Amino acid sequence: MLIMRFLIILPLFLFTIPLIQDANAQGCVAIRGLSCSGGHFGSSINTGKGEFLAQAGFRYFKSFRHFRGSHEEANRVKDGTEVINHSYFLDLSLSYGITNRLYGNAIIPFVYHNRSSLYEHGGNSFGDRHETSSKGLSDIRLGMGYWLFDPQKHHSFNYALGLGIKLPTGKYDYKDYFYNQGPDREVVEGVVDQSIQVGDGGTGFTVDLQGFQMLSPAFMLSANLYYLFNVEETNGVLTRNGRSEFSSPDQFAVRLGAYYNTSVQGFSAYLGGRVEGVPAMDLIGGSAGYRRPGYAVSIEPAISYSKSNYSIDISVPIAISRNRTQSFEDKQRTVQTGVYSQGDAAFADYLISVNFAYRFGGKHSMSGIISPDFKDVKE
Repeated sequence: MLIMRFLIILPLFLFTIPLIQDANAQGCVAIRGLSCSGGHFGSSINTGKGEFLAQAGFRYFKSFRHFRGSHEEANRVKDGTEVINHSYFLDLSLSYGITNRLYGNAIIPFVYHNRSSLYEHGGNSFGDRHETSSKGLSDIRLGMGYWLFDPQKHHSFNYALGLGIKLPTGKYDYKDYFYNQGPDREVVEGVVDQSIQVGDGGTGFTVDLQGFQMLSPAFMLSANLYYLFNVEETNGVLTRNGRSEFSSPDQFAVRLGAYYNTSVQGFSAYLGGRVEGVPAMDLIGGSAGYRRPGYAVSIEPAISYSKSNYSIDISVPIAISRNRTQSFEDKQRTVQTGVYSQGDAAFADYLISVNFAYRFGGKHSMSGIISPDFKDVKE
């Protein structure tokens, strides 16, 4: 029975692999808020009727390594021509147990980006390095989820399906100043790069699946799958060079790993794999417009501490594979010119993620990633 349940999780993860072949993440590939509905895994486990779970999640990364396909253009860093993005995210979320199986949640994200480059300020050959930045409220997400099995009867395994909507609340035509523009090398105001736009301008809907399987009182397997379907093809904002409009692309994220409930009271450890990205082709609607598709594959270690109704977890996904795939525009250009075309994108080496959670309005506590309810597993 245990093996059968695990085999339910594994195909769900493997099913997403074909999506990755057309798809990208930390860096110039514009991933905004990849958390599944409700935040980090376990956010809705045992969130019974009438209970609330408030969370504040902070993420940071620095992207600077340029990839064209899976090949790193190491000369960019050596020559000092790399683009450097510093990105900071603050996600405020609230989950509520409508019943013991049905829950709702809202995620309100805020961002700050700082981008340093040469090519946007006169060119890599004779330009000066300058910075552009953006900040503010990003795209709000609202969702609901349902546990497929009654949590009061199934303590050792469960799976939840979530549906949601993403609203275009973030500014998607953010502007800043660019230097050395034109023959007179003037300072000109223009839209910032897509990777640091606060929002993507698209209304979309999300589908996510989370599940867990207890292996023992100390070990638990977990899986998270997330996909954002953006309905709009483009958002109507022209890129700074005026050649095309910004795309409103789909996004995806996959996490698969295991938790270990340590012998130290309140501490748990996690180790897993993580894939996140932007596909070149949207699953619904058109795929035209400017985008940098691709994906990053990471190993994700994490540690958590819980006491009473509070918990904190820290994870540091470390990239082991990055791929800037060929975009829809790249493919069109290849057909039109007969010359293979593929743009580049900058990626980060790692991501820092810190999440604080507080549960209130009910009887459960946050004492451990693996709840005390799971300690006497007999199934």
